[in-house]
Amino acid sequence: METSAEGAVPGEAAVAGGGAAGGPAPVVASPPASLSPSRASDFMQCPLLYRFRVIDKLPEKPSEAATRGTLVHAVLERLFDAPAADRTAPRAKSLVPVQWDRLRETKPEVAELFADDPEGERLAGWLGEAERLVERWFTLEDPTRLEPAERELFVEARLDSGLTLRGIIDRVDVAPSGEVRIVDYKTGKAPRPEYAEGALFQMKFYALVVWRLKRVVPRRLQLVYLGSGDVLTYDPEIADLERVERKLLALWEAIREATETGEWRPRPTKLCGWCDHQAVCPEFGGTPPAYPLPVRAPESGPSEQGRMGPD
Repeated sequence: METSAEGAVPGEAAVAGGGAAGGPAPVVASPPASLSPSRASDFMQCPLLYRFRVIDKLPEKPSEAATRGTLVHAVLERLFDAPAADRTAPRAKSLVPVQWDRLRETKPEVAELFADDPEGERLAGWLGEAERLVERWFTLEDPTRLEPAERELFVEARLDSGLTLRGIIDRVDVAPSGEVRIVDYKTGKAPRPEYAEGALFQMKFYALVVWRLKRVVPRRLQLVYLGSGDVLTYDPEIADLERVERKLLALWEAIREATETGEWRPRPTKLCGWCDHQAVCPEFGGTPPAYPLPVRAPESGPSEQGRMGPD
């Protein structure tokens, strides 16, 4: 889990939209100033999606799957407030309705998910699935033997290049020897082996940030898939993290170029069917909103680009 928005550069903002007096506050568009794993993945998946989320800040409807993930993460985080002996499956399941109530208080929009469920049957089934995911966690890890050093840890590191990396790590375990394990919970199913590298990108991102902050390479990266009951682990080396850093720098350069030129191209994939922004996407016949940031003037050059061959 991580932050969902990138930082802004002070003094470099433009109004992307506004409301009437008494309406919603205008949305302020700013050039991207940092990179998180989710936003990096957005750009790799579809540059236009990155623009809609980071620059235009277009609203998106909450989904049942994503909201359930937020709920389960909250339950697993809060369970460690209890003494080790009390970290049982029944106690964890009892936290589900409590954390759901808190989630509705902090994010009232999630209540819209069940606005058409007056009898509460669909909500009950949804909460039941969250309880099953929480209960499955106990078959994968034993919380009575864990004492996390950090939970929901916000991390941020500025690289020598000036790029700021940021995110939120679900859990950090530190062994008596000082070895660090980074753990992330996933409520979906584990990917097939040929897609494991993509799943590990987020974890290597976090490992890079920890390495740059603490000068310590995490001993283990661990993804806990509650949907399928699998645990994926990887032990990184410095060379791994250096490769990730080079990849992120190249990605950031592409983001800067798109920001300055205003050219954010859509990249159609099977995931387009799940996108909230089809109405403003050219691939679906839509028109993106007016670009809210200044655009760099095209570079002028000689009309004749050169030639090859004999004079």
